[in-house]
Amino acid sequence: MQKILAEQALLANGWASDVMVEVNSQGQIDRVLDAVSEAEQKTATHRVGILLPAPVNVHSHAFQRAMAGLTECRGPDPRDTFWTWRELMYRFLDRLDPQQVEAIAAFVQMEMLEAGYAVNVEFHYLHHQSGGQPYDNLDEMVQRVVAATHTTGIGLTLLPVYYQYGGCDARSLGAGQIRFGNTLNRYADLLAMSRRAVETLPKDCRLGVAPHSLRAIAQSDLASLVELADGDPFHMHIAEQVAEVEEVQAAWGARPVEWLLNHADVTNQWCLIHCTQMAPQETEALARSGAVAGLCPITESSLGDGIFDGVRWLDNEGSIAVGSDSNIRISLSEELRTLDYSQRLRDRSRAALATAELSTGRRIYDAILAGGSQAAGRHCGCIETGAWADMLALDNTAVDLLNRHGDAVLDSFIFAGDDRMVCDVWSAGRHMVRQGQHIDHDAITAGFAGVMMDLAEQI
Repeated sequence: MQKILAEQALLANGWASDVMVEVNSQGQIDRVLDAVSEAEQKTATHRVGILLPAPVNVHSHAFQRAMAGLTECRGPDPRDTFWTWRELMYRFLDRLDPQQVEAIAAFVQMEMLEAGYAVNVEFHYLHHQSGGQPYDNLDEMVQRVVAATHTTGIGLTLLPVYYQYGGCDARSLGAGQIRFGNTLNRYADLLAMSRRAVETLPKDCRLGVAPHSLRAIAQSDLASLVELADGDPFHMHIAEQVAEVEEVQAAWGARPVEWLLNHADVTNQWCLIHCTQMAPQETEALARSGAVAGLCPITESSLGDGIFDGVRWLDNEGSIAVGSDSNIRISLSEELRTLDYSQRLRDRSRAALATAELSTGRRIYDAILAGGSQAAGRHCGCIETGAWADMLALDNTAVDLLNRHGDAVLDSFIFAGDDRMVCDVWSAGRHMVRQGQHIDHDAITAGFAGVMMDLAEQI
């Protein structure tokens, strides 16, 4: 039994002082006590200043972390776009082997934990060899992500991705995409093998289903994929780029979100990634469906995707979560700051996502905790009895947190501070970050550095 004592903590019913959180050997919260006596405080196994529920990183392509910083030059087109970035990404990933993918995934997961995330939702689509031939073990790359998770101790919701076509016209996958491709039958086999792999992880880890996007699947396959998910998390990219919207509209007669809402039963099982190119009526309708909008503000800024209509979405009681996507930078505080500042810049306003009752930081943080839990299919995002003990501690001696209490803590963390304030992180009770570093930081970093040196010689 771990007993974590916090000077102040954000509980399910709000802020409290002198809080003791008892965590059992299964990684769940057994009991939460506030205003504990001095005698009870002496039984603590760990003491922190500020204790928060730790959020989910709802969208990641781990392998792209090794590209960070390598795509900041323009291509031959004077108006460089997502699509030219994608071509560079394809050429890069063609060089990756399973051992390298495992080392990269471990480093990404470590960085997530050190940033304050307790869970990695991995949108995993790098399945096959460089020529598109499956490995002898179809789930070779899945096994590598799972092995990385064993190393880092992060919570995992693994989403093997179904990717069949290169566009809405059902054209064959190009050279850069061929490592992703599966038929529906082979994908079902991969999903079954992935389930067995995830079952080797701690009990808090989950499996879900992820069609890559509308343009990468047949219309008729969507219902089959929902059936394969059988109630597990169901994630898909949607409405990220103008060209994507135009392609779907030309081929299928409707914009992506419009088509989806007319042809699928979109529920709270779904998490739709990006949603940066939606008309107002689409935003309102999708928000009311119960689906989570999986937002990746740093990556969306990097790729010039556009700005998610967060004000309209939240006003329609929509659910949100955040993810690091391309992993060009893994930073919880910056992800949230970028989300809110994008709204301010678009609308020329201040505190765009605040309400009369909640500060900006509190409203965003509460929203991503609930949305992340829903999208990951995991009872987390709250410090309450029965939930997984996904928690982070902030260093209350950090200069920007001195004498800050309640919602001012979150506002200061997100808008004045950064992830260096994160001193401890627990994932389902696994105390993986201590004094700001993962317990295996040096070894994991050395493995990633070796991969980067090898890749530098090939690129």
